[in-house]
Amino acid sequence: MNDPQTIRDMLSTTNKENTRTIAVIGLSEDPHKPSHYVSAYMQQHGYKIYPVNPSLSEVLGEKSYASLADLPVKPDIVNVFRLPKFIPAIVDEMIQLGLSNLWIQQGIVNLEAAARAEAAGIHVVMDRCIMVEHRMTRT
Repeated sequence: MNDPQTIRDMLSTTNKENTRTIAVIGLSEDPHKPSHYVSAYMQQHGYKIYPVNPSLSEVLGEKSYASLADLPVKPDIVNVFRLPKFIPAIVDEMIQLGLSNLWIQQGIVNLEAAARAEAAGIHVVMDRCIMVEHRMTRT
């Protein structure tokens, strides 16, 4: 967990389309909330955002989806802005869908769910801000 090379690999944009996709679970439409401004930052840096929030129809100019299973693509990263108690169900859904990269935002920790994810072959970054890490990998 939180391996520096894993973080670099997740944030890398060297794939064939030079675009990484991020499913953002818990993305808020409130521009003052971290889920919003962190996701906006990632958009501004070339990442395609797929909001996952069943209570919104659209945010940051993107259609919002009710769950990971509803997404039209298999995202490169699942970025989570939800309370720790919700992480186990997210891990279950990721395992079912064969998703391989879980990023749990700064301040959110669920060690049991992270261990289960890693045991299933999912790369895990936890209690780290994707925006901060992206800024550090660019310098």
